[in-house]
Amino acid sequence: MLNRRNFLAAGALLGSGTVTSGAWAQAANAEFKFKLGTDLPVTHSVNVRLKEALDAISAETKGRVAIQLFPNNQLGSDSDMMSQVRSGALELATFPGMVMSTLVPVTAITGTGFAFSSYDKVWAAMDGAMGNHIRTAIAKANLAPFEAVWDNGFRQITTSSKPIQTPDDLKNFKIRVPVVPLWVQMFKALGAAPVSLPLSEAYQALQTKVADGQENPLALIEAAKFFEVQKYCSLTNHAWDGFWFVASGKVWKGVPDDVKTVVAKHINAAAKKQRDDIAKANVDLQKSLEGKGLVFNKVDTGAFRSALSKANFYKDVKERFDKDAWALLTQYAGDIA
Repeated sequence: MLNRRNFLAAGALLGSGTVTSGAWAQAANAEFKFKLGTDLPVTHSVNVRLKEALDAISAETKGRVAIQLFPNNQLGSDSDMMSQVRSGALELATFPGMVMSTLVPVTAITGTGFAFSSYDKVWAAMDGAMGNHIRTAIAKANLAPFEAVWDNGFRQITTSSKPIQTPDDLKNFKIRVPVVPLWVQMFKALGAAPVSLPLSEAYQALQTKVADGQENPLALIEAAKFFEVQKYCSLTNHAWDGFWFVASGKVWKGVPDDVKTVVAKHINAAAKKQRDDIAKANVDLQKSLEGKGLVFNKVDTGAFRSALSKANFYKDVKERFDKDAWALLTQYAGDIA
């Protein structure tokens, strides 16, 4: 099993550029050559597990299928890659659900602030009826969603100036958030001043004080080296999000069923392994980040939920989604108020 140390070491071997395997280097005669884009640093567990899956796909198809991985927004921003996948210029990609929501709004529902309290609830929802509901919506956007959702993790807040202990600590606080309307709305409801930037621009924004803080899962906080420009990490668990692995509908419909089956088998299996990676790594990640200078604190999440309720955040969010989607969220996550 790949633990935190192993997947970071493996990532270092991949280098900082395009992730090229030996199989790809010999893929000149491959019948199917696909590009796969992600927005994650090369050392992130998603990219490490994807590389393993791509090598396994090449091996099982005896070189008939060759897939090259382009991490860290090398093929453009998330919005660029979404346009490319829809047009067929890019065959495969991973997107956080919240980012994909700019195209498929319902993918944002799982990131509703403080909705999920545990991974048991998350995976029951994503592997069950809620995941199916979202996959149906993604397919309508001319994308082919794979079955297993990857783990982006529960998100925490880091800051350079002070720990975030209560909602009042966020008043007028400049925090970098993804270009995602739901999270911009959530932090505004908490009184913060969100700065919407792509992940690739987040480090520089923190370094130059365009933003004084940011929010991300621990795995990404370490992989993106945010600890170099942040001092505090508040364990808010304020939202969970996953990565959707999708194929271009335009391209995928022309791929033979036997090839689809092999690709899906290895990609979905890799997703399940990556979930385990994050679960096992989280404890070690906190210790590692503490060793690199981050000071951790826990918060009373009830106070944040109460603040969001008073600001009518949940009432407004409920109205953004169809009744079936909201019913499924509460079925798995519990009452949200």
